[in-house]
Amino acid sequence: MPELPDVTIYCESLAARVVGATLERVTVVSPNLLRTAEPPLEASFGRRVAGVRRVGKRIVVALEGDLFLVLHLMIAGRLRWRPAGTRAPGKVGLAAFEFSTGSAVLTEASTHKRASLHVVSGEAGVTALDPGGIEPVEATLDQFRAALLRGNHTLKRALTDPAALSGIGNSYSDEILHRARLSPLLLTSRLTEEQIVRLHEATRVTLTEWTERLRAELGDRFPEKVTAFRDGMAVHGRFKQPCPVCGAPVQRIVYAEHETNYCARCQTGGRLLADRALSRLLKSDWPRTLEEMEG
Repeated sequence: MPELPDVTIYCESLAARVVGATLERVTVVSPNLLRTAEPPLEASFGRRVAGVRRVGKRIVVALEGDLFLVLHLMIAGRLRWRPAGTRAPGKVGLAAFEFSTGSAVLTEASTHKRASLHVVSGEAGVTALDPGGIEPVEATLDQFRAALLRGNHTLKRALTDPAALSGIGNSYSDEILHRARLSPLLLTSRLTEEQIVRLHEATRVTLTEWTERLRAELGDRFPEKVTAFRDGMAVHGRFKQPCPVCGAPVQRIVYAEHETNYCARCQTGGRLLADRALSRLLKSDWPRTLEEMEG
């Protein structure tokens, strides 16, 4: 799922192309995409684009007359910038947003069509779609601490809770926790003040560095290869590859459609975290430490 750095770059790239332009029409191909009926989508046609911004993991296109298009890409949704008049492709195409300057084509390479589009009137309509998490890069230490400790959860769950922290998902939570040298399964109630400070700094630095990196790599091009697995990541998507800090093999926990990647040596004192599938299968043969695994 595109997260804070990726959605920020999407918004900047889209804004550079459509702010001041006219949204001529929107052609929706997938019946599951549009989640609102009032105001009608047609009410957005012919309006000038006033701005583009990020709200959590959502892209918000502000139109004149206090009307907004709110787009959530979910896991597999992606935007492509194409010449004016380009239609959404078959199979993976969801919609085409036709501006006077070109077309933003929305695709979703998944059998589960989860991306969503809301048409809302007024800032109150946008706010109603915001889960309410604080902006992690801008948050003070006190704000970050309060958001983190709003419930007793694992750090992985706390970082990815959109009602607590805005825009962080599976990929960057792995990177943040590795930089902070903290276990993804450590409970927030057990955090020391020093660990909270470390996590706050790691969150701010990780998200800022990756946003700047993606911005520099892209230049003035539109993002075409948005992925959760990027070269240069320390642990996410790097199972069995060496940790860039200590060289130990990166470990993982698999659950549902997600996985958590971590370095046992850097984050858990060498202890292997139980994988729900493998540890149940192997039972007493499941290694508890890196040394046992290597042995």
